[in-house]
Amino acid sequence: MEIRLDGEVAVVTGGGGILCGAMAKALARSGARVAVLDFRREAAGAISDAIRAEGGEALPVACDVLDRAALEASARQVEGSLGPATILVNGAGGNKKEATVSPDLDFFDLPVESLRWVFDLNLLGTVLPCQVFGRGMARSARGAIVNISSMSAFRPLTRVPAYCAAKAAVSNFTQWLATHVSQSCSPRIRVNAIAPGFFLTEQNRFLLTTESGDLTPRGKQILDHTPMRRFGAPEDLLGTLLWLVSEHAAFVHGAVIPVDGGFSAYSGV
Repeated sequence: MEIRLDGEVAVVTGGGGILCGAMAKALARSGARVAVLDFRREAAGAISDAIRAEGGEALPVACDVLDRAALEASARQVEGSLGPATILVNGAGGNKKEATVSPDLDFFDLPVESLRWVFDLNLLGTVLPCQVFGRGMARSARGAIVNISSMSAFRPLTRVPAYCAAKAAVSNFTQWLATHVSQSCSPRIRVNAIAPGFFLTEQNRFLLTTESGDLTPRGKQILDHTPMRRFGAPEDLLGTLLWLVSEHAAFVHGAVIPVDGGFSAYSGV
């Protein structure tokens, strides 16, 4: 079943990253015009260039998702170049080493500025784009929003307290916003989330692999609890994403969909 998104305008925050870059390319291959938002201008440009090289239409936008004024300027830029956003993928997020418990950094000593950075990036970095780009969807009474949650929202993971709490908040906010837009705006605006399992990214590589590329004890433990016995690849997220933003998921609303190789289904026994 081929999913076509011709005529749609998709905004992907964090679009210069590995996972969200793959999402931006998939949306473009399905016919959407794609705005690639990332605070790194070069990264947004590289993904946009790759989309255009495949014959798609893309607009790179340098934007800090925690800056409301910058988001509003980005929305005007997107609308002027591609049209009003009808799809929003909130992919900006991540963790940082300074907010992670380690043999050298106890939980009781985690610096508040690092905890706040993780909370803000993951939660406010989802809420603010929903406010800015969701307003246009409310005016047109149609659209699809996909937030990026995490397995850690279902079951807290050791060592990353801020990231777990922030992603749990993203899942909760997804359900809240789904109810709000249906009751206050339009039942034709849908809000869902994807909860990826364990994918190797620049944010978590230091936790899962050694400098030589071998698995750390934590990486081995994760694979032991993943029935499919592998980490996810970016391509593993694309079918779920395209389904959620298409009419094939017209009655899917307020859902958080695991894409995790069975991690959330396995009790460890």
